[in-house]
Amino acid sequence: MTPRPRQAAAAALLCGVAAAGCGFGAGPRSEGTATLTVTRDYGRSTLVDEAEDDPPASETVIRFLDREAEITTRYGGGFVRSIDGLAGTESDGRRYDWFFYVNGTESEVGSAEVHVAGGDRIWWDYRDWTDAMRVPAVVGSWPEPFAQASAEADQPPVRVECLAGGAACDVAADRLDDAGVEATVERGEQRAPGTGIPRLLVGPWRRVSGDPAVDQLRGGPEATGVFAAFKGPIDGAYHLVALDSTATPSRDFGSAAGLVAALNGDEASTWIVTGSATSGVRRAADSLDGAALRNRYAVAAPVGAPPVALPLQQGRAE
Repeated sequence: MTPRPRQAAAAALLCGVAAAGCGFGAGPRSEGTATLTVTRDYGRSTLVDEAEDDPPASETVIRFLDREAEITTRYGGGFVRSIDGLAGTESDGRRYDWFFYVNGTESEVGSAEVHVAGGDRIWWDYRDWTDAMRVPAVVGSWPEPFAQASAEADQPPVRVECLAGGAACDVAADRLDDAGVEATVERGEQRAPGTGIPRLLVGPWRRVSGDPAVDQLRGGPEATGVFAAFKGPIDGAYHLVALDSTATPSRDFGSAAGLVAALNGDEASTWIVTGSATSGVRRAADSLDGAALRNRYAVAAPVGAPPVALPLQQGRAE
């Protein structure tokens, strides 16, 4: 991930502190398996896929990566410049660099500062960030952030907020249960984000769009990192329109498709499982599994076809 200028000096200092502490040993281990995934182009190509059992307390994201790939760093070793020879660059006015996610949330600090615990899912992706400097949250680490596998204490149940979502709400809760996540379904009641607990909003777009965390979706990828929008109403219904990585509308999925996307709430991720009609909401809920979501930023759930990764590839309707 490219550091923000305001972080660079602090990162260099923290890296020095970390280096000074290397002689104290690895420390106690946390139980569970941490995974490392390295991809490029919004998760379309996988470059590294590794795991580590019971990582020690001294484990950091950059150390984990360094063992599994050839890397170069900057700013005193705290930030990654290249992985296996692929480095941040600018070409034809487009900017590309590395970003990383911990349990589905983009890190705002350098990889030397983030410790890895058993159960953590670390995902590095090399992408064009010209039209979306930040993508705060992604769906590609399912069942995180809901499983909270590396949490030190038991967590309250995940909220499935059912906003006229019908059977799709139960499907969403069942998919969480299948993944070992305890969830409660709250029907007809919409709460503001800020509890620190990840939540799923399940319902048609006309209901889901009123949530404060979702309202920013109207600002496009620059605001939320979600390369999709609901346009309309057209003939009385909203159409799901997918964008490519240049934020250009590329495919109209119509009014029966669903969308699964992650947004950054005040303290935790808010996911939306939505569509124009209840059939689209159900298609979105059916997409809540590892096969459909793995290494994806968001997915569209079209009629009669497998889920489609978002953003679309430039110049292709897929």
